[in-house]
Amino acid sequence: MKAEQIAAETRPGAADIRQAREQNPKMRERDLARLLGISEAEFVASLVGHGARRIAPDFEALFSGLQRVGEVMALTRNESAVLEKIGPFEKFVNGKRAALMLGEQIDTRMFPANWVHGYAVEKDDGKDVRRSLQFFDAHGDAVQKIHARPATDLAAWTALVETLLLDDQTPDVLPDVTDAEPFTRKLPSDGVQETLRERWQGMTDPHQFHGLLKDLDIDRVSAFELAGEAWAWPLDRGSVPALLRLAASEGIPIMCFVGNRGCIQIHSGAISTVMDKGPWINVMDPAFHLHLRTDHIYEVWAVRKPADVGHVTSIEAYDSDGQQIIQFFGVRGEGNRERADWRGLAENLPKLDRAIQLGAAE
Repeated sequence: MKAEQIAAETRPGAADIRQAREQNPKMRERDLARLLGISEAEFVASLVGHGARRIAPDFEALFSGLQRVGEVMALTRNESAVLEKIGPFEKFVNGKRAALMLGEQIDTRMFPANWVHGYAVEKDDGKDVRRSLQFFDAHGDAVQKIHARPATDLAAWTALVETLLLDDQTPDVLPDVTDAEPFTRKLPSDGVQETLRERWQGMTDPHQFHGLLKDLDIDRVSAFELAGEAWAWPLDRGSVPALLRLAASEGIPIMCFVGNRGCIQIHSGAISTVMDKGPWINVMDPAFHLHLRTDHIYEVWAVRKPADVGHVTSIEAYDSDGQQIIQFFGVRGEGNRERADWRGLAENLPKLDRAIQLGAAE
């Protein structure tokens, strides 16, 4: 039975999912799950007893163990962007609401409440066994995947998996997942603009921006629309590919943030190899891969925020719902001014009149 037939007739069980996998061996698992009308977590769970095992998303055990396995690939994605970093897990800082992994290559901010389902997966592709740890939120969406590499210490990897294994490894049992609430914008109330501008100008650290939004109960794009040209201005939607190409050609080190409900992953450093493939623009460097759906970009903003020294400039891309896809900064050490080359790049990307931007998108 084809995947389309399975999805049309009934919500598939574990055996149906495995059958669809066998009939569509080259299709990406995320795409096949969507075709079947299930979450990716349900797809992976169907493989328990067939190459997958359930593991606990126990942060202390997981990230302490990962610091011993050496080189891996850490992948974080949302619907429109995928960020992959290759290197070791280095310094872990635990926390109840948020945890950090700090390192030269792998740099993440994790939110433990959204790490709900975990699986250790082994997949034999006929030439090699590909190993990964995959974690999903309550809605079955991936928050982070960690893939073993040729240089990974497999003894340490195996020991970590054994530590994380759950007692219940019953096959053909799919996890309970809930539908995610669709992202909706928090539109500003009357009279909020003056307060927003005063609070914005009074910031001393870009991280204070989140608190500002929370206090005023508005979303990021609404804040940009109210801030005024001194602090935020819209850009042409081709600005993000242009940014990547210019940063690569001019050797400007950048920070790139890609996140979802459970994890934000960050690249910091120079980039070199930028290429297009269909709607995707890709960075394919030795330790950093970025895959970005340019056709999902609905609007782009350049944003200034006060910092400890001067201000910093970000370039931020959003989808048609107003949800952030990706965010860029120039690399900057604490206490240092923003790099002039990054600021020059950001401030010279093609600006777009707001009215023209909305008309082009309709």
